Amino acid sequence: MLDTSARLLRLLSFLQARREWTGAELAERLGVTPRTVRRDVDRLRELGYPVNASPGTGGGYQLGAGAELPPLLLDDDEAVAVAVGLRTAAGQGVEGIGEASVRALAKLEQVLPGRLRRRVAALNAFTVPLLRGRRQSTVDPGVLTELAAVCRDAERLRFDYRDHEGRATRRTVEPHRLVCTEHRWYLVAWDVERADWRTFRADRIEPRPPHGPRFAPRTPPAEDLAGYVSRGISQHAYAARAVVRLAVSAEEAARTVGPADGVLEPLDEHSCLLRTGAVSMDVLVIHLMLLWEEFEVVEPPELTERIAAARDLLGRAVERSRRETESEI
Repeated sequence: MLDTSARLLRLLSFLQARREWTGAELAERLGVTPRTVRRDVDRLRELGYPVNASPGTGGGYQLGAGAELPPLLLDDDEAVAVAVGLRTAAGQGVEGIGEASVRALAKLEQVLPGRLRRRVAALNAFTVPLLRGRRQSTVDPGVLTELAAVCRDAERLRFDYRDHEGRATRRTVEPHRLVCTEHRWYLVAWDVERADWRTFRADRIEPRPPHGPRFAPRTPPAEDLAGYVSRGISQHAYAARAVVRLAVSAEEAARTVGPADGVLEPLDEHSCLLRTGAVSMDVLVIHLMLLWEEFEVVEPPELTERIAAARDLLGRAVERSRRETESEI
């Protein structure tokens, strides 16, 4: 059996990992009796940790918000993961995260053992980040933590929302999960008034607390929520949609086609389908040209017509340039 000090640290670790534990669950995890758990909780309170308890058969223990942040208990791999994550967080579309990450990393590296500091330093010294040049929209980290909390606690969320044209609406939803892409964060939630699943950009959400009441979580709209959001933001949100066959494998195409650009469907080792969208067919033509890959249009026929129009326009430009060059000789 663990000695008292080690058991207290492990108990604190459990309380940090989950919102609520029953006394029986903690006793089983620690290999002690529920009475010992109650004594250990009292010791944590004496040390200044605000552990809340709710009575009754359905009651349990919660680590409350205190005046000071309790110590994080991390194993070696977790500590390295946190340090590397802080170093790369500056480009993830969260407002002010760069400066905050540097401050947090400085504090973390002060307490890392030498062997872990060397692992983190090696990872950063020999890693080159590849970030796309696309402009990012930033989201308030306070909004993200608020959204994560209502997802965790299964509480209804009320907020003001601005669509892509700047129109504001008031929404009431049952939040399910946050999904992050390379450039943006999205909330997947059940829209109460519209009685359907919706995806909301987090940077357009302005929460209107108080939140609640609690709700029973619904079956999500898809097992693969990342794919669900990708399909929504790359196709369903646009007036012009298309399916094209790329003459490269899905793995190779994924190097240039991000989640917000479209959904890739493997066909064989030499080709794949790309399902994508844009505000118009002409913009879609430009989007496909920027991929700089051989392709053929599967649907719609209108896209083939717009590609032909673009070909003629470019051909005339080339011909004029050639004539101008020949006249100068």
